[in-house]
Amino acid sequence: MSVRLRLALSYAGFLMVAGTLLLVAVWVFLLRYVPDRAVLINRDDGLTGVFPVRSALLDVFAPRAAAVLAFLLVFGLVGGWILAGRMLAPLTRITDATRTATNGSLSHRIRLPGRNDEFRELADAFDTMLARIEAHVCEQQRFAANASHELRTPLAVSKSLLDLARADPDQDTGQIIDRLHTVNTRAIEATEALLLLSRAHQWSFTREPVDLSLVAEEAAETLLPLAEKRGVTIETGGDIAPALGSQPLLLQLVTNLVQNAIVHNLPDRGTVRVTTAVGPVSAVLTVENTGDVLTPHQVPTLTEPFQRGTERLRADHAGVGLGLAIVKTITGAHDGTLTLTPRPGGGLRVTVDLPAGRRPHPPCR
Repeated sequence: MSVRLRLALSYAGFLMVAGTLLLVAVWVFLLRYVPDRAVLINRDDGLTGVFPVRSALLDVFAPRAAAVLAFLLVFGLVGGWILAGRMLAPLTRITDATRTATNGSLSHRIRLPGRNDEFRELADAFDTMLARIEAHVCEQQRFAANASHELRTPLAVSKSLLDLARADPDQDTGQIIDRLHTVNTRAIEATEALLLLSRAHQWSFTREPVDLSLVAEEAAETLLPLAEKRGVTIETGGDIAPALGSQPLLLQLVTNLVQNAIVHNLPDRGTVRVTTAVGPVSAVLTVENTGDVLTPHQVPTLTEPFQRGTERLRADHAGVGLGLAIVKTITGAHDGTLTLTPRPGGGLRVTVDLPAGRRPHPPCR
């Protein structure tokens, strides 16, 4: 049976039980006081009127009670069917929206009117879920298109170099091999970054106290040769900043930020400044660099996959355009916030707020 039919039967059954209880109450509290045999009346007492007998009243009462119960049954079924239909109408709209979403249309919304009851809460939650799914699908489609373009470019370049070598066997192959090595290296880096980003939403890690200042120093020390090669100075400082999270993931986050700050910097005499601080309920990491002037409209797009603030292949280690996208994903996995702000003189300031951990106790003396 459908839910509507079950509700209608339930309403009718409730009316039948209530009517039966009412008739039983009439019998128990009224009819039982009626005498069950005839009463002799002395005319000298001055009493007049009719004194009914219980059996006679029962013969009259029973058919009418049965008629009332039959009416309650019909009224309960019809009224219950109508009332159940009105109550279940919001579920019909939610079901229709679910079928529409199943057919591939995620832009449909229920937008259930009326007061804030259980059905309204369910419809609003369903609309929110559809909005998140639609945004996620659009992001995945855009990411797949960008990834296909990014991976197709090195393959096309490799094919062109191989065709060139095949067309002219006497040509010096050393230069072609070097270019192939560079192109393949960038393709491998892009593939590894894509795999890392694709697993980002499936990360499961144990949160433990991590000192962001130590992580920042480790990332700066690792990338120091790259900074020296590009003439960039790395400055680190700040307070001990205990955070809660995964040490390898936070190291990846800081490394991506520092490498991005080094690569997208001034050709010479550039600066990268990495600082840590402690907020009321968070640990704050700030990475800022000198570089080209960025517009306020350009900065929000930098966290999108394959978006770069400067030209694509200006030099080696130009990146694959996934550094800040990975940083955004790691920050979200740690329940943190990522803020990008253009510097007035050029460059970018990136601030990461993470949930604070326990500050380590000072050593005993």
